[in-house]
Amino acid sequence: MNIKWLGHSCFVLTESTGTVIVTDPYGKEVGFCMPPISADAVTVSHGHYDHNNIKAVGGKPIVLDSVGSYEVNGVHIASFRTYHDDVNGKKRGENNVFNYRLDGVDVCHLGDIGQPCSARICDAIGSVNVLLIPVGGNYTIDAETAKDYVDKLMPDIVIPMHYKTEDCTIDIEDVDAFLDLFDEEDITYIEGDSLDLDRTQFDGDYSTKVVVFRR
Repeated sequence: MNIKWLGHSCFVLTESTGTVIVTDPYGKEVGFCMPPISADAVTVSHGHYDHNNIKAVGGKPIVLDSVGSYEVNGVHIASFRTYHDDVNGKKRGENNVFNYRLDGVDVCHLGDIGQPCSARICDAIGSVNVLLIPVGGNYTIDAETAKDYVDKLMPDIVIPMHYKTEDCTIDIEDVDAFLDLFDEEDITYIEGDSLDLDRTQFDGDYSTKVVVFRR
């Protein structure tokens, strides 16, 4: 499978069969625009402008924006409800977490999760190879809370998202505070915006690696 970061919380997940899933497409209000992209399905964690720009995705995709279990051209997708804040949704409402399985690789997109990690959330996510996690704080969990998620879920790879980048106009922090919580040897910088992954590379000893795209 291939995972490509389009910026903010938007990724393109492509299975070897050609099935394409786009996560949380954003509007131009974030400070930059979605590139042209088509998909078989779009998953939406919640209804805010920086996550639900469905019209930016071509190809007449299926839109998944609620709790459920789905099958899209052989790709299994399941979602469950969490909160967008740490006061049971009273400030910013609810958030959908999505689990995907592509080519045997288990991927979890935490959306705009704002609550601390709990046993319920860990159980619902289960074993995960690739964790896509917000780290910018303010509207989501911050760097320290994100690190707690990583420590409890123990993914093989963690990819930070929803943080301040050069063109981003949203009031969130950059990725540095999150990266400072890891040893340098556990961080890999990818020149570009995509990464090919194979199920067999996750069969060895456990060690979480942080992958940062340099777009």
